[in-house]
Amino acid sequence: MYSLLRISWLIDNSTLTRQEFVSAGTTLQLSDNVPTCNRASQAVTVDLCRIALQIPTSKRSSISFELWLPSDWKESRYLATGNGGIDGCIKYEDLAYGTTNGFAAMGTNNGHNGTTGITMLNNPEIIKDFSYRALHTGTRSAKKLIKAFYGKKPAHNYYLGCSLGGRMGIKAAEKYPKDYDGIVAGCPAVDFNNLQGQRAMFYPITGSADSPNYIPIDTWKGLIHDEVLRQCDKIDGVEDGIIEVPDKCFFNPKTLQCSPRRPKNCLNSAQVAQLQKIYAPYTYPNGKLIFPRMNPGNELQAVSKLIAGTPFSYSEDWFRYVVYNDPNWDASTYNTNDVQKADELNPFDIRTYPEELPKFKKRGGKLLSYHGGQDNQITQFNTQRFWNRMYSADNDLQDYYRYFRMSGMFHCNSGPGAWAVGQGGGAPAAGIPFDPQHNVLAAMVAWVEKDQAPASLTGTKFINDTVANGIDFQRKHCLYPKTQTYVGGNPKKTSSWQCR
Repeated sequence: MYSLLRISWLIDNSTLTRQEFVSAGTTLQLSDNVPTCNRASQAVTVDLCRIALQIPTSKRSSISFELWLPSDWKESRYLATGNGGIDGCIKYEDLAYGTTNGFAAMGTNNGHNGTTGITMLNNPEIIKDFSYRALHTGTRSAKKLIKAFYGKKPAHNYYLGCSLGGRMGIKAAEKYPKDYDGIVAGCPAVDFNNLQGQRAMFYPITGSADSPNYIPIDTWKGLIHDEVLRQCDKIDGVEDGIIEVPDKCFFNPKTLQCSPRRPKNCLNSAQVAQLQKIYAPYTYPNGKLIFPRMNPGNELQAVSKLIAGTPFSYSEDWFRYVVYNDPNWDASTYNTNDVQKADELNPFDIRTYPEELPKFKKRGGKLLSYHGGQDNQITQFNTQRFWNRMYSADNDLQDYYRYFRMSGMFHCNSGPGAWAVGQGGGAPAAGIPFDPQHNVLAAMVAWVEKDQAPASLTGTKFINDTVANGIDFQRKHCLYPKTQTYVGGNPKKTSSWQCR
């Protein structure tokens, strides 16, 4: 089975960098992986063949490509995996997750290495790879190698990604509708240029950590987060740190303003004004929406990037190396003129904000999005807005595109809610059965192969987010536009909630 493949002949101009048999139980040492990708090793759970290539995409660009081919491929499924942030990091954990569940799994570095966008400076070919070409090239190459290796094509083709990876999946459905039968696009970074504008907006509001009105991280995690929960947690009927329906939460920071009655443990007027801007929709001076408001309840994680008193690195890199081609661009000067320029430039239509996906729908493709209700990097309201936009153009949207709001989930994973739904190797996937009710990838497989469209997803919260500690509670996440409604009883039991 593991005979040498004539890879250079199969994939034009490619360079074979690795081909090896990997036995189950091996921990791969990823010595060639860029340190900023934060993945020095990866456990492998099944016997597989590992192939790594360098594939040119133009005279000035190429992609790093990995394909993992499991010995047991009885279901003949292929899984492409996405990337995150502005990264050029292969998601080895997702390759392992895919092969563990029987998929031949592929990933690329999206056209550049590491977690910055510096290589995009004055190189539009790398931006093109980042926008769409790397994933499409990887999938075309993977399908050729799969046929050569197993002697047959994949019976079904899937995609799994979150954040930037979510955007990549939706772009694939838009631009290459034949690439995948089923796409799982978590927390998708759609309307990408305006998203980068919103992310850039926070630093001029908060100022640096030494600014006179800077709000310290401990204040965000304590005073402010506690007040958000005081105002909004009980709206759903249960005070558990989970804001079940963020739509109904309109945080009023004025309750925290210092006054004669509240001289301590409070915020000054300038700090309150900061909060009002941070929690409001981001608009142009004329009121036109740029990007929806952030999710209240995300404060515990947002302090690590968005409101840390430093520029958000992904947006800073996007404006420096793509929008302005100027490594000296100063993030503290950011204003709405910058986001307008970015969206007008829209390199290689990276915006990814279609009203319809007619070709993907016509060929029977299926698309599923999930998004955390306390997301600290991309507001859930953006995916909601995107789904509503598509629904207004196609009232039969549920036939091929379904969206699930994941209460209590931060960005792509973690959080106080029942967030684990088998969304990839970054989640405690080992404790999630591969079945359509508990696992989002399995739900997509059932939808594509058995025409069983998911009506809900049951998320799991492990004690201290550790599988070995056992399950704390589970909760069903509803098919949008339905929401979780508490009907009484122990709130940790799924029977105490209904989708209405």
